[in-house]
Amino acid sequence: MKTNILISTGGSGGHVVPAMILYDHLLKDTNVIISTDKRGLKYLNKDLYQFEIIDTPKLNNFFSLPLNILIILFLTFKSFFLLREKKIEKIFSTGGYMSLPVILAARLLKLNIYLLEPNQVLGRANKFFLKSCKKILCYTDQVINFPENLKNKIAIVNPLVREKIYKIGASSSTNDKFIFLIVGGSQGASIFDTSLKKIIVNISKKIPIKIIQQTNEKNVASLSNFYSKNNVENKIFSFDKNLVSSIQQTDVCITRAGASTLAELSVTNTPFIAVPLPSSKDNHQLENANFYKDNNCCWIIEQKYFDEKIEVLLKEILTDKSDYLKKKENLKKLNYQNTWINVNQKILKIINEN
Repeated sequence: MKTNILISTGGSGGHVVPAMILYDHLLKDTNVIISTDKRGLKYLNKDLYQFEIIDTPKLNNFFSLPLNILIILFLTFKSFFLLREKKIEKIFSTGGYMSLPVILAARLLKLNIYLLEPNQVLGRANKFFLKSCKKILCYTDQVINFPENLKNKIAIVNPLVREKIYKIGASSSTNDKFIFLIVGGSQGASIFDTSLKKIIVNISKKIPIKIIQQTNEKNVASLSNFYSKNNVENKIFSFDKNLVSSIQQTDVCITRAGASTLAELSVTNTPFIAVPLPSSKDNHQLENANFYKDNNCCWIIEQKYFDEKIEVLLKEILTDKSDYLKKKENLKKLNYQNTWINVNQKILKIINEN
């Protein structure tokens, strides 16, 4: 008989994308559903994933705190009856305050709780529930802020990426132009829209460039027109279901440093320039990028230095390919034996341990 598992997630793409990947890993061997808040629905493919809505409020507003605590108590009871009705035996949480009612209900029911920490810094929600969990899936045993006395709970897995990312293999541009993919993550990155475009145009006057760029929906037309008027081949979009094909074409990606995005670029051997979001909690995006920088797989520019450093770096990459090729080779080494099947077997082994 298959085990019944619920994956609790929500909020941003950084939480929901790993939840969907985990769901895909578990689907064949377990009965699995996802719980998410309404924010998380934006990132969830509703046609492919069974889900329930547990719309947990934030607890960061002092004036609404009493009401929100009552709502969380109500949602804890709702989660309690949902877990009993679905006969859930094991819980996964991808972190964040969204999982609070589900984890509390799981503790009341004495279910096995598993956590996922995709970042290089232990999230606050995961830290809060660390003592209650059976195992926490991490990408390294050197997670920052992780209590030393609880490190026995760490189960190391390769970074979770979508199965189709493995299928496309390493990126390999066949275009006669150097292709930059520019993505701002689920939170967007206006700095890539304003500061970067003029620099790209200046460089393109000497070196052929193609731009594939994610931007806010309202900026798509104006940004595309700007590049076109300046004779820069471009593809501008706000959301692209077939982003995988763009990654496959890419030579270098300019990106925020969300764990899922960096993992996908890593698996496809795509060197990247990381511009970590400075407001990310506990500066986890910088630490995510540092993991790859320490392996000489990427470049990092802090946002406050972006304007003064990006043009110099792009020119260096385009005029001397040696560093670029070295980083590409290091990514290949980093992902040696990293396959969907190996990750799948590791996850199943972890949840089936007594």
